[in-house]
Amino acid sequence: QVQLVESGGGLVQPGGSLRLSCAASGSIFNMDAMGWYRQAPGKERELVATIRSYGIANYADSVKGRFTISRPYAQNTVYLQMNNLKPEDTAAYYCNARYTNVHYWGTGTLVTVSA
Repeated sequence: QVQLVESGGGLVQPGGSLRLSCAASGSIFNMDAMGWYRQAPGKERELVATIRSYGIANYADSVKGRFTISRPYAQNTVYLQMNNLKPEDTAAYYCNARYTNVHYWGTGTLVTVSA
């Protein structure tokens, strides 16, 4: 069983930066992938970024070049560095861990981008 706790959300102005953290209570070393998803009000949850166990990262087109996902070696933490934030990045951000077809979710952290 894996429990995920997100932190780092908040209010930021357009063009600003935030770093989200996802702390896992259990070992994530055997997870096939870790990732971040987001859900804006009135919209479906969408994938933001994932990182495979061997380190390959994938990003949604809307965040490429602005967001970076990382999973430091020997740490049970996954980060999402978000730069040049835009109002359309406003959403609840959820950490995800996947082992085969089993998904684990955090409870989310809210990011608001507004002047």
